[in-house]
Amino acid sequence: MWDAGRPVDLGATLGPLRRGPGDPTCKVAGGGLWRTARTPEGVATQRLSVRGSVVECRAWGPGAAWSVASLPELLGSADDSEGFRPEHPLIAQAWRRSPGWRVPRTALVMEALVPAILEQKVTGREAWASWRRLVTTYGTPAPGPAPAGMAVVPAPEVWAAVPSWEWHRAGVGADRSRTIVSVAGRAAAIERTVGLASDEVDRRLRSLPGVGVWTSAEVRQRAHGDPDAVSVGDFHLAGRVVFALTGERGGDDAQMLELLARYAGHRYRAVRMIELAGPAQPRRAPRYSPLDHRSR
Repeated sequence: MWDAGRPVDLGATLGPLRRGPGDPTCKVAGGGLWRTARTPEGVATQRLSVRGSVVECRAWGPGAAWSVASLPELLGSADDSEGFRPEHPLIAQAWRRSPGWRVPRTALVMEALVPAILEQKVTGREAWASWRRLVTTYGTPAPGPAPAGMAVVPAPEVWAAVPSWEWHRAGVGADRSRTIVSVAGRAAAIERTVGLASDEVDRRLRSLPGVGVWTSAEVRQRAHGDPDAVSVGDFHLAGRVVFALTGERGGDDAQMLELLARYAGHRYRAVRMIELAGPAQPRRAPRYSPLDHRSR
């Protein structure tokens, strides 16, 4: 039992960690939120529920003690919003309505890095389907009384050994599969970025072949709890931020960064408030036709 001393919104806080509705590492069932993780002490399953300010965490598996001990940081206990001054009415209103939200920090870098790579240059639905297939096929069954179908992400050595034809069957092209295999070979060094300054984490992540500014930001938001990491290069984000803050359509990264500059140090916090507020730029572009790597 952990008393946060404040409201806790599990859905809003941990929502970005879930890779689609069919994610085998995260499910909502039986009145609780279930998560699996490959911790430094082994695999674990968590069941989280909240009442007011008190969070109950039950855990199973070799990594259970680690997952329980890391619960406060997972739910944002280390997130410092000091200095965040939401000036725009939409952001200010979302901030007032989200007292239970914090920037989460999993401290598990590979767990965030692999799905971020899968999401490069494809739609979310495509990436989620690939993630679901690969984790279900190569992951470890979730320990404890987890809901049916749950699994723990594969170990780095397992990611590195996935055959080329299985990547194709999962709809993952050669560039992304090559990047995942490459980072899996450097997993130990990648995990050691936890606790480093954000600029240094960004530098180390982007030194990895196939990992750019977007992927680095996505990882830092989740694994490192970085409140300033902006996902530059996202297909939809710039348009959504610019539309929410100005009402103008077709915004680009440069406009987004200019609008967010006043929130330096808390730019991801501002973006998350826009996401929680809900306004989205009306879509008028042709529908994207997913690539079928399985036929290549």
